[in-house]
Parts: sequence; structure tokens; C-alpha cells
Amino acid sequence: MNILAEMSNTVLGFVIFALFIVLVIFIVIAQFLGLYVRAYTSGARVSLFELIGMRLRKVNAVTIVNSRIQATRAGLQISQAEMESHLLAGGDVPRVINAMIAANKANIELPWKTATAIDLAGRDIFGAVQESVNPKVIDVPNQAMGQTTIDGQAQDGIELKVKARVTVRTNIKTLVGGATEETVVARVGEGIVNAIGSAEDYKHVLKNPDSISKAVLSKGLDANTAFEILSIDIAEIKVGENIGAKLAADRAESDKRRFQAEAEQRRAMAVAHEQENIAKQAENRAAVVLAEAEIPRAMAEAFRSGNLGVMDYYKLRNVQADTSMREAIARPGDAAKS
Repeated sequence: MNILAEMSNTVLGFVIFALFIVLVIFIVIAQFLGLYVRAYTSGARVSLFELIGMRLRKVNAVTIVNSRIQATRAGLQISQAEMESHLLAGGDVPRVINAMIAANKANIELPWKTATAIDLAGRDIFGAVQESVNPKVIDVPNQAMGQTTIDGQAQDGIELKVKARVTVRTNIKTLVGGATEETVVARVGEGIVNAIGSAEDYKHVLKNPDSISKAVLSKGLDANTAFEILSIDIAEIKVGENIGAKLAADRAESDKRRFQAEAEQRRAMAVAHEQENIAKQAENRAAVVLAEAEIPRAMAEAFRSGNLGVMDYYKLRNVQADTSMREAIARPGDAAKS
């Protein structure tokens, strides 16, 4: 009896354990049963073991199943493993699937690797596909940069202020690594300035604004950018200042100041030269005065040495008086007074 009792207890424990296992399995299956049925009926089959594996890998099974159903319905063949890998890498699987469906409907080639690379690069892949289908318009210049017009100067010196609108569409192939919208704005602005500067006069530009568009488009400004330029339209042209005349006036004023400075320099040099001559004359007069001061000393020495007599001295004085009289007669002013 004891043996039978022990056996019945063992069987009962085994049955309870088995029921517990079955209950756990049922609970687990119940969590994924809805997803499994929905995937099965949609043609995007996902096994229960794969759903359980997603839970163990901490992958959002709902996101994967919904994206797989959406891709299958759209005719896209994308494996579950590829979706899981992109989701684990931090990508947005539903957005990538939506972008690929939109590209497929618009006959735009967008492989899974390209789409996921764009998404992981931080670019809006769905928005890029939309811009490929519906081109957007970029204002040049971008007022957010603090500039309202592109200013250029024609060869006649007249300034022209231009506003343009550039129609672009996203180039999916160069979206990763391609230059952004700011580069397109800068290149178009540079092309407009170059086209205006190549014009002979401003009237030619006003008569033919499309000449700017043609000149800019011919330069291939969308190379190595994330966009393809479809058209460049000149929205507005205004005539600005006469920069050539202003520069000529400034140059003339600068030359005037330079010439005045040179003339002032020459005048200062002349004044300095004159002062030097006056100083030399004063120096010469001082030398004459010093020489004349030596005459009385020389005469006194001649008297003492006997080389000069009294009669000789009187003759010298007579000669000096006669000379002074002749000089007085020779002066016109003195003659008129007399």
C-alpha cells in the first residue's frame, strides 16, 4: 500500500509539473499567437520560434511583423534577419519600409542597403523620397543667413541685386556623403555673381534675365551634392548703386589727398632749404664782422711796428670816404632824397 501511495504521489507530481509546463508554453504562445496568425494570413510567415527568439534578443516583434507584412503586401522581398539587424543597429525600420514602398511606386531605385545606410546616417529617408517625387524650391539667398539679395556688378560698374528660386529634387544615390542645401545656395549665389560680372552692361541683364539662369545651370553646380538642380528662376532684379562711379570718385579723392601731401612735402622742403640759406648768410656775415674787427688791431700793430705812418693812415681814410660817397651817389633812393 505504501508503495502504491508513493507511486501515485510521484505520478501526481509529474502531472502537475507537466501541466505547469503546458501552462507556461500556452501563456508564451498566447502572447505571440495574434502576431503569428496575422503574419500567416498576410503571407509574411513568421514561426513561433522566431517570435520567441525575437523576445530573447530584445527585438520588438510587433515592429518587425508589421513591417514585414507591409513590405510583403507591397511586393518587397526583405528578410526578417535584415530587418532585425537594422533595428538592433538603431535604425527606423517602419520609416525605411515606407520610403522603399514610396520609391517603388514612383519607379525610383532604392535598394535595402542604400535605404538603411541613409537612415543610419541620420538623414530622413522618407522625406528624401518625397522630395524626389515632389521637388522643392530653395530661395537664393537664404534669408536665414542674414542676406536678402545676391549683389553683383556688371562691367559698366552698375550694381544689380538679384533674388532667385532654385527647384531641386533629392538625388538618392548621392544622399549619403553629398553636400547639403547650404552648399547649393552658396554655389548658385556664386554663379549669379559671376554671370552678372560677365555682362557688358546692366541693361543686357535686365533685358535677358534668363541669361543668368543659363550661365549658372551650365556650370553643373549640383555635382557632389545631395540634390539635382532642375531649374533656376530669377524672381527679382533691382538696380543698385553705380559702384564704378563711386570707386572712381574715391580714387580721385585719394589721388587728390596724395598730391596735396606731396605738395606739402615739397613746400616744407623748400622752407627748410630757405632757412638753411638764411643760416648760412648769417654765418657768413658773422665771419665778415669778425674779419672787420681784426682791421683796427692790424692797423694798431702796424703803427707800433712802424709799418704804417700818419700820412698813410690819412690817405686810407680819404680813400674810404671817397668810396662811401661814390656808393651813396650810386644808390637810387639816396639820390632821390638828395
